[in-house]
Amino acid sequence: MFDTILIANRGEIACRVMETAQAMGVRCIAVYSDADTAAKHVAMADHAVHIGGSTPAQSYLRGDVIIQAALDTGAKAIHPGYGFLSENPDFVDAVAAAGLTFIGPSASAIRAMGLKDAAKALMVEAGVPVVPGYHGADQNDALLADEAGKIGYPVLIKAVAGGGGKGMRLVEEAAEFQAALDSARSEAKTAFGNSDVLVEKFVTQPRHIEVQVFGDGSNAVHLFERDCSLQRRHQKVIEEAPAPGMTQDMRTAMGKAAVRAAEAIGYSGAGTVEFIVDGSDGLRSDGFFFMEMNTRLQVEHPVTEAITGVDLVEWQLRVAAGEALPAQQEELSISGHSFEARLYAEDVAKGFLPATGTLTHLLFPKGCRADSGVRAGDVISPFYDPMIAKVIVHGPTRAVALARLRQALAGTQVAGTVTNLAFLSALAGHAGFGRGEVDTGLIGRDIDTLTAVPEVAPRHVALAGMAALGLLETGAQAGFTLWAPLERQVMLRWDGEDHLIKVAVRGPDAQDWQIGDVLVEARRLGGVWRIGDIFAAPVSQSGGVVTVFDHAGLIFDVVDPLDRAAGTQGDGNLIEAPMPGLVRMMDAKVGQVVSKGDRLAVLEAMKMEHSLLAARDGVVAEVLAAPGDQVEAGAALVRLEAEVEVAA
Repeated sequence: MFDTILIANRGEIACRVMETAQAMGVRCIAVYSDADTAAKHVAMADHAVHIGGSTPAQSYLRGDVIIQAALDTGAKAIHPGYGFLSENPDFVDAVAAAGLTFIGPSASAIRAMGLKDAAKALMVEAGVPVVPGYHGADQNDALLADEAGKIGYPVLIKAVAGGGGKGMRLVEEAAEFQAALDSARSEAKTAFGNSDVLVEKFVTQPRHIEVQVFGDGSNAVHLFERDCSLQRRHQKVIEEAPAPGMTQDMRTAMGKAAVRAAEAIGYSGAGTVEFIVDGSDGLRSDGFFFMEMNTRLQVEHPVTEAITGVDLVEWQLRVAAGEALPAQQEELSISGHSFEARLYAEDVAKGFLPATGTLTHLLFPKGCRADSGVRAGDVISPFYDPMIAKVIVHGPTRAVALARLRQALAGTQVAGTVTNLAFLSALAGHAGFGRGEVDTGLIGRDIDTLTAVPEVAPRHVALAGMAALGLLETGAQAGFTLWAPLERQVMLRWDGEDHLIKVAVRGPDAQDWQIGDVLVEARRLGGVWRIGDIFAAPVSQSGGVVTVFDHAGLIFDVVDPLDRAAGTQGDGNLIEAPMPGLVRMMDAKVGQVVSKGDRLAVLEAMKMEHSLLAARDGVVAEVLAAPGDQVEAGAALVRLEAEVEVAA
């Protein structure tokens, strides 16, 4: 076994690898960027090395610097985590050339699965079923359109390189094909440096089911399946294992196909074979098709660990150190059911835009596994994926595991940034999901219900007011003037509006709050506050923000009446950055006449591109940013000339 390894990654996965490696007695070296100087993974490591600036290109993608850090610190192997350099075969070659071990598959295996079109051709040879489609090298527009017609609409255009939904477009009819092709190519070129695409049949009522495989370079086993069908924008949201409705015949067929795929490329280490499954008529052993192989550890690997009892990182280290497979197929079995929910800093109300901010409060309940790379006080920066944590639960049955997931999400407390916690809670409580009726279109169909704004009740407002005025912990003499209750007031903002609320403090254990026309009584009994007849929820306050931990976190701003005008949003002619990010493209030019819906700029944030569109017809008066600029949320990018009112 290695005595020292370097982890060429950051955040949650770096912490996850360290937990197992250090428990095995292995010394861990972390690397970090400028933005991660005080990060959790740096604090956990036995030693840490600074490798460059805040952007991935300046730090975590600098393979030569990372390899030198490993050599300088006595590391014998490099664990890539996921993302960044984890599926870069040139990096794997460079690691080997430096006399180090790459904890993962060979460069040849990564190359074999790196391009979707070549991988699918290889899978056909290996006897793995694939989706009907065009995977050829000829990228002529007319040819691709003709092939789409032969396949039959709807079709999917997909980038041959990369993943994560980038460079992917669903096309419903022939008239939409060229525009979708242009868009997919542009995004693929930006994300992967390769604009080539393939065209495939779009499976109706599709389910995304993947199989965890593990190989030692010669032989492979599978550790059963995970269902990752709950997705938005092709990004996984909640994963589970095993897949609901799975039959033993189909599990056996999929497992054997995944093992054939891994052994066909001499795979070593942990990998995932992803299948698209036609769920329109139940799960059938002839209804699944190879989609791609991820030649690394997956984000959702904890659910597999929960149902098998296997520590996949331990297996990675042991096999990379030269051991054979730690278990044979017949020794592996499924125990119970597991769910994983991905908690992100993102603004659901604004279309799931990634968010930033300082985590002023972060707490997970007992009874769940929370894999996180951040702590209270840490910053969610614009440079990396905005994941806060993965919340993982396990139970003897799917119903019990799902109940535990709901309970874990209800008990999770996050303050300092907007999150998708309420959305996750709504999804975990979705009736169809509860019945196991899952497919990749579920979220899209019910998006309005799943993203409904939680109700702010008078009791929540009163509790926020108590925190804002420091009345949650009152002294024995607090709340009295000479002969009457002390009356106070506070301005709170919620739902985009300011509200003046008032309180009469009748003693250290009694307060009466006036919330509009509603009178709310707060009474403390046995040291515990009750508001009305309900126990008060936990509360966090930082600066002028109060978070009430009910309904996944209700945020109230404490407003200074003298500053109420400070938050105005401009004159309506500005196009502003909706989030921190990098200006990837600037299409607007001074004097240009634009129509409503025209693209003015493209902002890249948290691995995704976001087009900024003209909200009205007009003329560009100023261009206030340039490609390559790193901007903050709310930064002015383009200004249109003011509209001229014409007299009647």
